[in-house]
Amino acid sequence: MDKPQYILGQKEIMEFLPHRAPFLLVDKILEISGPHPLDDNELKHKVGIKVIGVKNVTVSEPHFQGHFPQMPVTPGVLIVETMAQTASFALYPAFISRLRQGETLQCLLVGVDKARFRAPVVPGDSMRIEIEVTGCRTSIWAFEGKAYVDGKLVAEASLMANMGMTPKVGA
Repeated sequence: MDKPQYILGQKEIMEFLPHRAPFLLVDKILEISGPHPLDDNELKHKVGIKVIGVKNVTVSEPHFQGHFPQMPVTPGVLIVETMAQTASFALYPAFISRLRQGETLQCLLVGVDKARFRAPVVPGDSMRIEIEVTGCRTSIWAFEGKAYVDGKLVAEASLMANMGMTPKVGA
């Protein structure tokens, strides 16, 4: 059986993530795949889901005005946030229909471990973010994230997030 593959552009990303500029850090989702049907709501079947996203780094991003004007480098915390935003798409196949029925995504980063920054990410780079779900218990999810530029590992981290869908306020 072929596993579904999801390719999402800005419209779908903005429909799913509550973030907006300048803090929306995912430009494209290239793939969401897993060992089980992706729309299965069984938590134990979420482990192994993989998400691949892209963040194109441009010189016009506001943090480069101060980090650092003479040699712009993407702050590590923003690379980790890009991983976290990409990781939230592990929920996309199972929960997009709920979102369209009036619920909203709630995703709060609750832990970052083993973060390593191996090379600077600079304007003009295109980061490929690769995420794998390593654990899922109730609303707490664990992920391994890696960021690549031109096939070279530039950052990695273990992430934990409190994730789920909640009714929209006023709905």
